[in-house]
Amino acid sequence: MIPGKYRSVSGRATNNVNCGLHLVIQTSSLPEKNKVEFKLHKETPSFPGRLLQHDLERNYSSRQGDHINLVSSSMPSFPILQRSSEEKILYSDRLTLERQKLTVCPIIDGEEHLRLLNFQHNFITRIQNISNLQRLIFLDLYDNQIEEISGLSTLRSLRVLLLGKNRIKKISNLENLKSLDVLDLHGNQISKIENVSHLCDLRVLNLARNLLSHVDNLNGLDSLTELNLRHNQITFVRDVDNLPCLQRLFLSFNNISTFESVCCLADSTSLSDITFDGNPIAQESWYKHTILQNMMQLRQLDMKRITEEERRMASVIAKKEEEKKRESQKQSLLKEKKRLTINNVARKWDLQQHRVTSIAANQDRKDSDSPSQDPGQVDGSTISAFPEETGSLDSALGNALQGLSVTDTHLVEVDGDTLSLYGSGALESLDRNWSVQTAGMVTTVSFTFIEFDEIVQVLPKLKIKFPNSLHLKFKETNLVMLQQFNALAQLRRIDQLTIDPQGNPVVSFTLWKYYVLFRLSHFSMQKINGTEVTQNDMIMAERLFGILAHVASSELPQYRLISILGDARKKQFRYLLETKGKKPGIVSEENNDSKRLVGENTNRATLNYTTRDFYNEKLEEIKEKKKFCKMYIEDLVKEATEINMKNEALQKLWPQMFIELVRDAVIEIRNKSSYMKLCLQQITDQK
Repeated sequence: MIPGKYRSVSGRATNNVNCGLHLVIQTSSLPEKNKVEFKLHKETPSFPGRLLQHDLERNYSSRQGDHINLVSSSMPSFPILQRSSEEKILYSDRLTLERQKLTVCPIIDGEEHLRLLNFQHNFITRIQNISNLQRLIFLDLYDNQIEEISGLSTLRSLRVLLLGKNRIKKISNLENLKSLDVLDLHGNQISKIENVSHLCDLRVLNLARNLLSHVDNLNGLDSLTELNLRHNQITFVRDVDNLPCLQRLFLSFNNISTFESVCCLADSTSLSDITFDGNPIAQESWYKHTILQNMMQLRQLDMKRITEEERRMASVIAKKEEEKKRESQKQSLLKEKKRLTINNVARKWDLQQHRVTSIAANQDRKDSDSPSQDPGQVDGSTISAFPEETGSLDSALGNALQGLSVTDTHLVEVDGDTLSLYGSGALESLDRNWSVQTAGMVTTVSFTFIEFDEIVQVLPKLKIKFPNSLHLKFKETNLVMLQQFNALAQLRRIDQLTIDPQGNPVVSFTLWKYYVLFRLSHFSMQKINGTEVTQNDMIMAERLFGILAHVASSELPQYRLISILGDARKKQFRYLLETKGKKPGIVSEENNDSKRLVGENTNRATLNYTTRDFYNEKLEEIKEKKKFCKMYIEDLVKEATEINMKNEALQKLWPQMFIELVRDAVIEIRNKSSYMKLCLQQITDQK
């Protein structure tokens, strides 16, 4: 072998290629050993910029370009290469033309035996005039201006093709290079990996510093051991798990942000070294332990050897992350279930409101129709208000209602200090045995999609179960009139009140806030719908509605007034009645103030609210009482009539009866001794 060593690309490999490859081509000048042997050795690079190094175990004692003559040819713009016979003998299998300021490939005749050809650091724009070099094994066109891969179809023996730092935009025209072992395309403008699936012997592929946004189309590269994709714009990776021999993968300085985008790497059984440094994913706290947990076969990560302690820690952290993930999924499922349940409750509420509206409209229509209207039409209108019976309502709402189960029609949720109730069925939760701690934490109670009249019935339970509730929220509760706010007076305390305009028409009234402040003045509320209550608001509320309460209380009889007041206020009211009879001078000034205050509270207490159901029950009760009273009076009248008739008959018979009584008495006592004996005998018999 010829002594010496030649580095064909050492002048530019340190800054542009970095896959850690050591390529050695050994040749012999002896005819019986005229054979090229490739040996690939992995070396750890001595500095970060070093990626791909090709060492040839022969070089020239001086620069070969100094002994090459380029002369003009008869063909326009193509120079002809001429070497002396001595040079051909001395360097029979290689030719280097680096840094010759070439813009085209020269015509190379009589050099068909060449195995290595070096054109690096020139200005060549197109690969041409080398189709006759069919024994060529090593072709270096690094640092030129080539825009397209072409002119290589006859080089079937080519093993190493170096096209780094050119202007190539597409991988193409490699169909006949099936023996290719190393393909270097770094520093170009390639945006897609394609047309390489036939390179089944390719072991090194360098696509660093291109414009790749994703990695795929790698099927068929069954011998690939090293893939360099540094400094691209890659966001996800596919097909890498289909490379059975891949050991080293370099993905540094890309745009990979999630493990899911490279999850196929976890299925690779051969991958041992990988780099992600310079990617957004490498900045995440979970980065290292996630990679190690999912890629157990790795030996190096980001050019650092992985220790057993790191693997153990990654396993522990991964278990914790898995628990957090399961908990997060559980919370997500609960949130989704909550969302679906609320949607079901909302649909049921809308259906109910539509139904009530239809009934009211039909009732108005009945009232306005003439008596001669066809009864069948009236009945039809009435029945159409019930969609589940006639199907006249929107079918989507009807189907949604039919699909609901019992558990989907209401929702009870305690979130921190807030108790949220959705749907009328949620009111039954107030009968639960709430823990003291949970009940004591609740300060806000929210009602949604529940009729206010139904809420009124559970307010006493709310006061007992959740004694610290200070804030009430109402949304879609059909608050339609000011009188409904009277029902809130039975609570223990309210600091804040929130009435959502949605589903509560009473909010459209101009003076509703002042009425709330007046009627619930004993609570000294701080906020209404998030707005602070001022002293001026309280004064205005008193001016607007004070006279109303006074008129209401003065018109009620005493027994009715006492029945309205609670037990705690009856004594105060009686005190007022007692002091009315005293002289003004006897009552002290303090008693006068107390009297005024109690009177104001009494006046407000007369403003109460009766729900429709309770009112209907009272009507039925009154009807029953009227019926009973009527029957009782009828019986009394009948009995009195009979007594009167008997009295009249007695008056008619009495004179005759009196005469007979007197006559019988005279006859009995006519014989005095016998009468006495008869009386004594009767007395004796009685004893």
